[in-house]
Amino acid sequence: MYADLHIHTNFSDGTFNPLEVILLARKAGIGCISITDHDTVKAYLSAYPSFGIELISGIELSADVDNSEVHILGYCVETQERRFQDKLAELCENRIRRMDQMCRKLSGLGIPVNVDEVIAFAGNGCVGRLHLARLLAKKGFVSSPQKAFDKYIADGGPAYISKIGLNPQEAIKLVLEAKGIPVLAHPYSLANQNLIPELVQAGLMGLEVLYPEHTPSRIEHYQKLAGEYGLLITGGSDCHGQAKPQIKIGTVKVPYDLIEKLKDARRKKFGRALQE
Repeated sequence: MYADLHIHTNFSDGTFNPLEVILLARKAGIGCISITDHDTVKAYLSAYPSFGIELISGIELSADVDNSEVHILGYCVETQERRFQDKLAELCENRIRRMDQMCRKLSGLGIPVNVDEVIAFAGNGCVGRLHLARLLAKKGFVSSPQKAFDKYIADGGPAYISKIGLNPQEAIKLVLEAKGIPVLAHPYSLANQNLIPELVQAGLMGLEVLYPEHTPSRIEHYQKLAGEYGLLITGGSDCHGQAKPQIKIGTVKVPYDLIEKLKDARRKKFGRALQE
């Protein structure tokens, strides 16, 4: 059996709802998935059939360091833990304030867009840059969402605003407090690779080694790094549905023995299996 441990739904910046994700995973021959929406676990609080697909609770927390984003995945988190829920609600509110500032910057650059438009476009989703990029493309200000990032809202871009909320160490702590396993997402994108040992000291337990943008040499590098630091290896497609249509569920197939190691690590760390 194979897994895909990095999938987004329309509760953040993906376009598929949780049921559609499950059906697409089944079609792709994936037997285990994790929905890792940005700063929210609302996908886990809605009711839908699993159709035999194993679901591992997850989240992707956005943090900021030196005007650059760092993403921390959390697996096997206790999604209904009250303090965890309260912090996530705060983070989603911070996202709205950040989006308002980015829209004001864009307006100053001659691109009239406001935060209410982005919130409406996001629907149920915890609002993020991909929503803004897609809206700018839809309104004809750029030719594609990627162009919006390239020209305006990528890290350090003219309309970029740093995350209001967590640093990477705080994100790791939040995952651990929710009895989860913190993993560095898509490590190739980390601006400062020297940050990884610091994150390990802060409690990081894994690296997302298997990832669409990871070449064989990158995979080899991060596998070796995981071995050096005693870190778990995870992976996933980072599917966002039609928001990133070239990346589909099952693009990355994670061997199930890595899932067993993830679950074993949680049992050893917290003394019990995840109960949802």
